[in-house]
Amino acid sequence: MSKKGPHILVVDDDKGILITLRSSLEQNGYVVYSAESGEEALEVFAQHRIDLIVLDLKLPDISGLEVCKKVREQAQVPIIILSVKDTEGDKVEALSSCADDYVSKPFSMLEILARITAHLRRSHTTGPIFTSGPLTVDFSQRSV
Repeated sequence: MSKKGPHILVVDDDKGILITLRSSLEQNGYVVYSAESGEEALEVFAQHRIDLIVLDLKLPDISGLEVCKKVREQAQVPIIILSVKDTEGDKVEALSSCADDYVSKPFSMLEILARITAHLRRSHTTGPIFTSGPLTVDFSQRSV
């Protein structure tokens, strides 16, 4: 049985934030995967079809920015940075290099849900799709 709803990967080393986001996102119909480190996030991303990533910049092993860049090498899924780093420079660096959006902590759950919905709405309407006979490949969603 396949899981329904958009698949979201939440990456944060704060277990409280992971639990809060998971609960809220699941209540809103999303399938949620979580990771507490950058390496774990990259493993989860490689193993599952992820539609959107919520990513903290401060992780215990590699930086969230490095995770963001590595994901960008493979796919164009929306990436929302969720971080305590809230200087203009931090935001500009993340948005210029790989992120699609940036939300500073503390954050409003309603706002993050609205941003996720908006990004998913846009990402599901675009992207190259290749069809040959019974085979269809959606490159933006990395699915066959």
